[in-house]
Amino acid sequence: MRKAERLGRDYAETVAIRALGWLVGNDELRSVFLGASGLAPEELSQRAGDPDFLISVLDFILMDDAWITAFCDAEGLSYDVPMAARSALPGGAETHWT
Repeated sequence: MRKAERLGRDYAETVAIRALGWLVGNDELRSVFLGASGLAPEELSQRAGDPDFLISVLDFILMDDAWITAFCDAEGLSYDVPMAARSALPGGAETHWT
C-alpha cells in the first residue's frame, strides 16, 4: 500500500490487529510488551477490539525501526503503514505540544 496516509479506520484496525498477532508470535518482544504494558498474556486477546489498546500496540512497534521493518516485511506492508494506521484509529492523531 503506497498511500498509507489515507488509511480508513477499518483497515487501520486490521493493521493494528495484525501487529498484535505479529507481536504475540515473537516470544522476546511479547515479553517486553507485557512488561511495559502491565498486561497478563490472557488479556491480549480480550483487549484486541479496544482502539486505545491497538494504538498502544502500534506505539510499541513504532519505538524501534528494526521492529517496524520486521513487522512490515513479515506482513508485506510499506514501512509507513503502521504510523498511518495509528493516526487513522480513534484518538490516534499525533499530539503536538508546541
